[in-house]
Amino acid sequence: MKLIIVSGLSGAGKTIALHSLEDMGFYCVDNLPVNLLPIFAEQTTKLEIPHEGVAVGVDVRTTALHDLPALLQTLSATNRPYHILFLEASEGVLIKRFSETRRKHPLSSSKISLREAIQQERQLLEPLAQRADIRMDTSTTPVHQLRDQIQLQIKLHSNPHLSLLFQSFGFKYGLPGDADFVFDVRCLPNPYWEPALRNLTGHDAAVINFLQLQPQVQQMQTAIIQFLEAWLPQFIADNRSYLTVAIGCTGGQHRSVYLAEQLLGYFSQQHEGVLVRHRELP
Repeated sequence: MKLIIVSGLSGAGKTIALHSLEDMGFYCVDNLPVNLLPIFAEQTTKLEIPHEGVAVGVDVRTTALHDLPALLQTLSATNRPYHILFLEASEGVLIKRFSETRRKHPLSSSKISLREAIQQERQLLEPLAQRADIRMDTSTTPVHQLRDQIQLQIKLHSNPHLSLLFQSFGFKYGLPGDADFVFDVRCLPNPYWEPALRNLTGHDAAVINFLQLQPQVQQMQTAIIQFLEAWLPQFIADNRSYLTVAIGCTGGQHRSVYLAEQLLGYFSQQHEGVLVRHRELP
């Protein structure tokens, strides 16, 4: 039974992550004291109710955070497989979220401002963030997309083979925080400037036909394929579980979507567990 330790900055989406895992069939417990983690992990192996796995929330409210490295070492010694999912966001985004929801930060007080509380929390949780198997920046991620991305990342880590994810995105909405490689395709001819293609996407036949006729697009596609073919064996040899390749254009609607789909079609013929996601499309 898989064990997922979910942690992160307050306001970054830890509760959403636990709900997403619960929807996947995980048995979830929030805010468990970390000194109970090895005992909890041992006891959950005895659960008679079938579950996909167990997820436990650990955050700054949890006491004895300074003992966590030793406790994780104890957990590793039991040969119980586990992954750490850590969620974070930029300081400005977190301040905005707390202001909008009017929630109180767990570390803020009459003597500690919200900004100071966020900075203190980031420092306290940094050792855990450094150990994370999955580290996600949720600054530009809507709630519904965050649920999908969390479920996807957990599934990728459960795959015994290297899982390859192609993700299209728009640079004007920010870089994806979980990408291993980012390819900028804004230099390619843009269907947006064709009035008949402006409201379409890289899924539509008219846009596909337009881009297939552009030599630069084909050159870019070939170059990305050659790069990945050269280095994928190295990642596989290094026992990597997953690799995220982000393709970005201006708005994440035409060129990046088209190329992500083309790369999906090419690498699906050679590897198991190849997926595609389009961040800016509904």
